[in-house]
Amino acid sequence: MNQKSYALIGTAGPALLLAGALALQHIDNLVPCELCIWQRWPHLAAMAFGFGFLLSGNRAFAILAITALVAGSGVAFFHVGVEQNWWAGLSSCSGVGLAEMTGRELLDFSQAENIARCDDVAWSMLGLSMAAWNGLLSLCIATSWCLAITTRNPTRA
Repeated sequence: MNQKSYALIGTAGPALLLAGALALQHIDNLVPCELCIWQRWPHLAAMAFGFGFLLSGNRAFAILAITALVAGSGVAFFHVGVEQNWWAGLSSCSGVGLAEMTGRELLDFSQAENIARCDDVAWSMLGLSMAAWNGLLSLCIATSWCLAITTRNPTRA
């Protein structure tokens, strides 16, 4: 494979992961938690940097894409730890904030379907949660970017 092929994988990969998350959210009504939303931003950044690289060939864009994907993978693996109760999650999505709510707020169920807890595994495949898949696949896509910047294009005759 050549540099452009690896760069295309590096740009399309985050788009596909983001599309999958949005499909599960809107088609399967899977409500994302706060950490799920946080995991989406690095994909958007990696896509933007990927387009920058594809248009300019500037390696700095590829390095920024790698950085975004590795950071996103870190958020994803933090989320896995929260799901597995290895450590505490954010108070804003683990139900810790209930103590601060008034009785009226506790009894208001109008928004209940829009609340997702970070410590619940809402979707899994082959024993891995969506966050785990996101972390692993983000690292694979970052590897594609590493190959893009280390692969030399063949010289033209």
